[in-house]
Parts: sequence; structure tokens; C-alpha cells
Amino acid sequence: MDTVIVKDAIAHRLAHSGVLLLLLGLLTGLAVPKLANPRMGLASHVEGVMGGMLLALLSFLCSRLRLGALAMKAASWLAVYGAYANWANPLLASIWDAGGSMMPDASKGKKGTALQEAVISAVAVSMVLALLPAVCLILWGLRRSAS
Repeated sequence: MDTVIVKDAIAHRLAHSGVLLLLLGLLTGLAVPKLANPRMGLASHVEGVMGGMLLALLSFLCSRLRLGALAMKAASWLAVYGAYANWANPLLASIWDAGGSMMPDASKGKKGTALQEAVISAVAVSMVLALLPAVCLILWGLRRSAS
């Protein structure tokens, strides 16, 4: 498959995913007063809006990246997962009134059940393990040519 076609498809997916996450972040903002922990809900709202903008920005960078098709796909899927996980994690914590084990300040130290805390911890760790390589791949892809 032609690299330009792959980059265009990835850019479209990133733009679509970004605008959808932006919408989810805005809707989360409307729900903040109704959540068990509104402070965590506000964090989710901000992460959704910022993550949506990040994905939309990455869609514009696709044409500039010097990466193979597999690396482009990996970076984009990791970025999408990381951005959505970064929105969903504080949202779950705000609904459960939990998260004290990973986010003690935002959760005001409130802890949920062992399972809830394990889910929040697993999502937080997986989000970091997705976003760090995604950003590193994108940074590598933005390198200048040798000529």
C-alpha cells in the first residue's frame, strides 16, 4: 500500500478520534456537578478536551513524519489509546469516588474497593506505557532528513 494513502488514512482516524474525544470531554464537563467526586470529574473533562486536541494536532503532523507504515500505525493507535485512557481513568475514579492509590490529591485521598483501585492503577500504567512510546515514535518521525 502506498505510504501517502496510509498516512492519509491514519491522519483521518486521528482527526476523527480527536474530535470525538473533544466532544466526550465537553460532555464530561456538563456532568461534573453530578459526579461522586466532582474534582476528579473536572480532571476528566480537562483530559478529554486536551487529549482531543492532541489527537487532532497529531493528524496534521502525519504528512511530516518520516516513519514506515507499521511505526505510523503503532504510534497512532498508542496515542489514541493513551488519550482515551487519560480521559476515562479520572472519569471512572470520579464515578466510583475512588482513585486514592494513584491520584491522592485529585481524589482527596478517597479510595474505592480493591478492584476499583486495581482498575484505576492498571489503566494509569497502561496509559503511560502507551503515550510514552507514541510520543517517542512521533518525535523520531519528525527528524530532519540527512540531506
